[in-house]
Amino acid sequence: MDLLTALVDKGLRRELPTRDEALAVLATSDDDLLDVVAAAGRVRRQWFGRRVKLNYLVNLKSGLCPEDCSYCSQRLGSKADVLKYTWLKPDEAAAAASAGVAGGAKRVCLVASGRGPTDRDVDRVSQTIAAIKDQNEGVEVCACLGLLSGGQADRLREAGADAYNHNLNTSEGTYGSITTTHTYADRVDTVQKAQAAGLSACSGLIAGMGETDADLVDVVFGLRELDPDSVPVNFLIPFEGTPLAKEWNLTPQRCLRILAMVRFVCPDVEVRLAGGREVHLRTMQPLALHLVNSIFLGDYLTSEGQAGQADLDMIADAGFEVEGADTVTLPKHRAAGVCGPADGGCGGGGCGEGHEGGCHDSAAVETVPAARTDLVAVRRRGAGTDLPPNA
Repeated sequence: MDLLTALVDKGLRRELPTRDEALAVLATSDDDLLDVVAAAGRVRRQWFGRRVKLNYLVNLKSGLCPEDCSYCSQRLGSKADVLKYTWLKPDEAAAAASAGVAGGAKRVCLVASGRGPTDRDVDRVSQTIAAIKDQNEGVEVCACLGLLSGGQADRLREAGADAYNHNLNTSEGTYGSITTTHTYADRVDTVQKAQAAGLSACSGLIAGMGETDADLVDVVFGLRELDPDSVPVNFLIPFEGTPLAKEWNLTPQRCLRILAMVRFVCPDVEVRLAGGREVHLRTMQPLALHLVNSIFLGDYLTSEGQAGQADLDMIADAGFEVEGADTVTLPKHRAAGVCGPADGGCGGGGCGEGHEGGCHDSAAVETVPAARTDLVAVRRRGAGTDLPPNA
C-alpha cells in the first residue's frame, strides 16, 4: 500500500505525515489492519526495539473533583460508585509505589483528583516523592495534579519529580463539549509550564468520546506541536454514573488504527497504552505492543486492570521484553534534547486512565459493538483500601 510505504519512510526519518495521511490511516479497512500494524511496528522498532516500559499508577486522592470532565468517574456530580478518599500519607503512597516497582515498573505516576494543587498540596506531594525515591533507587516519578500555577512546576522538579502529566484529551474544537470548568488552553499552558521547569512532559488523549476522525487527528497534531516526551493513549471506559456511560462505539480494530496513527505522527515518542485497553482491545492487546512501547501495569485510578502477572506474560508471549531500570527509554536524540529542524521538531506528543467509544467519519464501516459493561470493574484494592494492590 503506497500510503503505508510513505508513512514508514517518514517515520524512520522523524518526518511529520500530512493530515490527509493521518486521516487515511483511520479510514483503512479491517482487511488492511495487519498491514497497518506491521507498518507502524517498523517505526516503533526503529526507535524502541522490542522494549516495553512499565508504569504504575498511585491515586493519591480519589473522587470529589470540582471539575466537570464528562469522561471522568471522579467528576463533579458523578454517581459512579468509585473509591473516595483524601490524601494518602507519604508512607502509604510509597508502599503502593513499591508494589509497582517490585512488579517491574520503572516509572511511578502520582495522581490526585482536583482542579489543581494548592501550595500545601505541592508540599505533600514533595514529601511523597522523597519517600518513594528513598525506598526505590532510580525510579522515575511523574506527578499528575491538574492545572499548575506559577512556580509549582519548579517546586516539583526541585522535590525530585522527573515528569509531569497533563493530557489534552480531545481536540480544541470539541473540548468545550466535554468540559466547561476549564479550557483546552489551560491544559496547554500547564504542559508548557512543566516543560519550562525542566520536567519531562507527558500529555495524551482519550479516544471514544464521540469524536470524529478529524478531532482525533487534531488532538494528535496538537500534541506533536507541544512535543511532550510521552503520549498516553486512553480509550474511554464508560462508567455508569457519568455523562458518557452510553458511549460504547470502539472496536479492537478501531483502537489499533488509532494507535497506529499516533505512532506515525509521533514516531520517536514514548507512546503509552493506557486506560481502557482491557475493555476495548481485549484479546487483541498483544497486537498493540507492536505500536506502543509503554503500558500501565495492573490497575488504574478508579478501575481495575488485568493482573500484573498477566501483563508480564503477555509481553513475553508476544516476543517483547520489559525495559530495564538502567535503560534510557527515549532515543538518544530526544534524551539529549536535540532534534533537527528539517523534521519539523521532535516526534510529538501517560499518566492516564481511559477515564474510565466513539463516532467517526472514516470511510471504513464498522459494526457498533454491544456494550461490555461486564468488563468495567471499579477499583476496590490498592491505594486507599486495606487490600493489597495489583502489580
